Amino acid sequence: MTDKLKDAPLCDCTIIHDDVVEKVKNKMPEQEDMYLLSELYKSFADQTRLKILYALSEEDMCVCDIAALLNLSQSAISHQLRVLRNIRLVKYIKKGKVVYYSLDDDHVRGIFNLGLEHISHTK
Repeated sequence: MTDKLKDAPLCDCTIIHDDVVEKVKNKMPEQEDMYLLSELYKSFADQTRLKILYALSEEDMCVCDIAALLNLSQSAISHQLRVLRNIRLVKYIKKGKVVYYSLDDDHVRGIFNLGLEHISHTK
């Protein structure tokens, strides 16, 4: 992969294409939306959170089950679930004394699956 980056051509052009710049500028999302998007992608930058998201894409699970699956403490899993909840990637439902976590919606599954698809075709 580094060879591809090393061999990338450089642009020798100094002309600014005002029409292109203006067109993209008008479509650019608001600053707050860009911030929220960056927070979303940051939450995917941790392998433990990715493993939790994968697990929840397969089955709704409680903290104890996720901790057992990933061989981590319940405290560590709870911390990661809090991060995922805050960015609205996971949600929970309480049934009696047990709290079950699931993906917030199908968009989360789609984002996760698109990432997996992308890396599988670049191998």
